[in-house]
Amino acid sequence: MVDSALDVMAALLETVEIESAPSPRLSILWMHGLGADGHDFAPIVPELRLPGPVRFVFPHAPMRPVTINNGAVMRAWYDVRGVGGERREDADGVRASQAQIEALIAREKSRGITADRIVLAGFSQGGAMALHTGLRHAERLAGVMALSCFLPLADDLAREASPANRDVPIFMAHGTDDDLIPLARARRAHDILVGLGWRVEWHEYPMPHSVCPEEIADISAWLSSLLGT
Repeated sequence: MVDSALDVMAALLETVEIESAPSPRLSILWMHGLGADGHDFAPIVPELRLPGPVRFVFPHAPMRPVTINNGAVMRAWYDVRGVGGERREDADGVRASQAQIEALIAREKSRGITADRIVLAGFSQGGAMALHTGLRHAERLAGVMALSCFLPLADDLAREASPANRDVPIFMAHGTDDDLIPLARARRAHDILVGLGWRVEWHEYPMPHSVCPEEIADISAWLSSLLGT
């Protein structure tokens, strides 16, 4: 058992970590987008102005070849292929990254943060992974935040969803001018989730595939509400 536990710890993704104050009461695992890394969203922490002690964990996705980028090797949560003019996720890659995110959740629990004080968050590919993993996680989480993304493996969700997270708060936001992940695809994800019974706080902003000050303010309000629960 000891060797097995050491193997799991050795396989953990590398992360960038920021604690807003000592003795955090909430952990936010925030996954970056395709080709970025864990440093990408670290500068947003002071802008959120959260009212309580929070640990932000920004993991680095594995390095892998990405088909739509001519096989270039970069940080990616899964491979992406073009099928019928639309980008499609690699199911095996999604599930492998799900396991790695689950390992990070387990580490937060070992550091004294219960599952119901853990938020899964992400942007683009990272947001897709937050939705995929959070809605399947066996224990109730504090919330799921999905920015500028879509719902991966949507056809499997009804069968694989965890009963524990059927009422987890979900924050989704998207740019109306997003040319990488069309707004219609994000809205379709929202409609699927609502149709399956999830409560989703939905926001749209006049922006491309990015974040904006209004979105940061709304993220801050949503996370602050979780700190108060």
